[in-house]
Amino acid sequence: MLSCSDEPQEQINPEDNWSKTKSTDLGKELAIQAELEIKLFLEMHSDWDVIKTGSGLQYYIYEHGAGDSIHAGDVAEIEYVISTLDGTECYKTESDEYEEFIVDKSEVETGLQEAIKKLRVGDKAKLIIPSHIGHGLVGDMRKIPPLTTLLVDITVLGKKL
Repeated sequence: MLSCSDEPQEQINPEDNWSKTKSTDLGKELAIQAELEIKLFLEMHSDWDVIKTGSGLQYYIYEHGAGDSIHAGDVAEIEYVISTLDGTECYKTESDEYEEFIVDKSEVETGLQEAIKKLRVGDKAKLIIPSHIGHGLVGDMRKIPPLTTLLVDITVLGKKL
């Protein structure tokens, strides 16, 4: 398993004769590996009522809020802890602070953009974001290694229009 670190990560260097077929095959192999990793993780959390989307995002709302739904263009206000599936913490919001981003109009990873639109203000959820909708082949070049599935514990604090 990969874990978060401050060390620079090795980059994947394709062969000189890399082809579209090899790229597709590699993508399929990586997806199978990620699915297996997630399946094993979820076996240890069998009490989670996980919903899986077509993209591979999986989420579990463990505390339901009574607020409004979040939509594209809203500014979502969130608290979060981002870790790898082995529990290594990568990032988290500081206590008494929050992050905000414009839904579908910011550089936040695709998996989080998708997940936030499934939540309401007040929800607390666990998100499992496979690398292909997270930080992908290169990671974030800081604490998230390449090809890392992320576990995001998120609280939706509010939204602005």
